[in-house]
Amino acid sequence: MADDKDVLRDVWFGRIPTCFTLNQDEVTEREAEPYYLLLPRVSYLTLVTDKVKKHFLKVMRSEDVEEMWFEYEGTPLKWHYPIGVLFDLHASNTVLPWNITVHFKSFPDQDLLHCPSNSIIEAHFMSSIKEADALKHKSQVVNDMQKKDHKQLWMGLQNDKFDQFWAMNRKLMEYPTEEGGFRYIPFRIYQTMSDRPFIQKLFRPVSPEGNTLTLGDLLKEMYPTAITNDASQQV
Repeated sequence: MADDKDVLRDVWFGRIPTCFTLNQDEVTEREAEPYYLLLPRVSYLTLVTDKVKKHFLKVMRSEDVEEMWFEYEGTPLKWHYPIGVLFDLHASNTVLPWNITVHFKSFPDQDLLHCPSNSIIEAHFMSSIKEADALKHKSQVVNDMQKKDHKQLWMGLQNDKFDQFWAMNRKLMEYPTEEGGFRYIPFRIYQTMSDRPFIQKLFRPVSPEGNTLTLGDLLKEMYPTAITNDASQQV
């Protein structure tokens, strides 16, 4: 995967055209015009919405501004989910642009985590990287990286720099064939209609018989209803 640079670039530069509209209950000094932005699927909302915040703060009174948060059709959007995951979960069938509502008050504490700074996002991101490396390489890759390497990985994501990010991420994607490949494939199947937000279990990339397993094999074992539903729709 690390050598498929054209595919990696296409994934990295995937964008979702989005229209941000201020919640109609917000108190403003004048009418707030919508703000349009191309959102990178691989990033996080709170990393790429500074322009959105500045745009709407121009019409807000300072005493009416609390913590900014977003919702789509009544559902608060979790900042710690990647943007692409949020769109696929909640709006994959919508007509573009994706219409997101902006709020500056009445933060939904029961639905969202507070995110006072980008350092919180960085800590969450690096925690996910370390968890994935523990499954793939027994944490050997992350432990061998220096602090500056971790920072380069994060800054590449934060600043939307493909080459900067993949110079470090390539190490995490190496496939040690002499050891039979990754120990386990790190994955999460996100769900909306369930009391469990996602499914995450141990899954080896190779069967006991030595056969390479596919995404279809993973879904069949971990989320069989997805295969059944897809098959019924095709019929």
